[in-house]
Amino acid sequence: MKRIHLFEFEDFPWFPHWIRSCLTRLMVVMHTILKAPEDLAMLLDRVIRRGSKPVIIDLCSGSGGPMIRAMAILKEKYGISDARLVLTDLYPNQFLASQLRQEGTASVSYHSQSVDAASVSPDLIGIRTMTGSFHHMKPDTARTILKNARDNRQPICIYEISDNSLPTVLWWVSIPMIFLMTLFITPFARPLTWKQLVFTYVLPVVPFFFAWDGAVSNARTYTLEDLDYLIEGLQTSDYTFEKGRISGRAKKLYLLGMPVLTP
Repeated sequence: MKRIHLFEFEDFPWFPHWIRSCLTRLMVVMHTILKAPEDLAMLLDRVIRRGSKPVIIDLCSGSGGPMIRAMAILKEKYGISDARLVLTDLYPNQFLASQLRQEGTASVSYHSQSVDAASVSPDLIGIRTMTGSFHHMKPDTARTILKNARDNRQPICIYEISDNSLPTVLWWVSIPMIFLMTLFITPFARPLTWKQLVFTYVLPVVPFFFAWDGAVSNARTYTLEDLDYLIEGLQTSDYTFEKGRISGRAKKLYLLGMPVLTP
């Protein structure tokens, strides 16, 4: 397995929530630049048209990621008007949860209780999605996530904005590049708080953590060959897996797990 399991700061329970929120806002900007919402809408449309209900249970949502925009595309471009999105996280973003409740948007909600992607409650029924988060999981946990979806006959969509095809050493060269890039993309983060600005441009704490976690994320991403190892023995006559790459502004990969629906 090419993947290397190093640490990312945002994985630690002690990591300050406000810094984690700053990082996840920057990730939303990155996903937008790389057209992740368009990719996700395309993949979800494929799953829904194979018979799944248009309810998406987004795991490891953080500050919402690209899924809210993907939902809009799913409705506007693919005509799935009854699509509904439930955001979840191990460390729920209570600010976003409160904001969504106040807005009263029927099609988007945030599950305010902690949700472990490896042990999703049977009450959360729908297409499970993991966007740029599957690489956080060690192989045993990643396999458990896939097995849990299969055992509960729930579709799952894994999406990563890197395919880890470059030589490992090049990911470490990217640290100063990501640090500098943070200075340019921060103005596009929403909401743009005073902490995001001060700890980016005055005391560059956020760029440091974003650069480290970004480089490590690439080194931790499962390759297509690694995915073969994870799904070995999980595919059955009534549950199938499909993996592949999506071309565009970056080398992106996906893994779909889908129950085989009988006529």
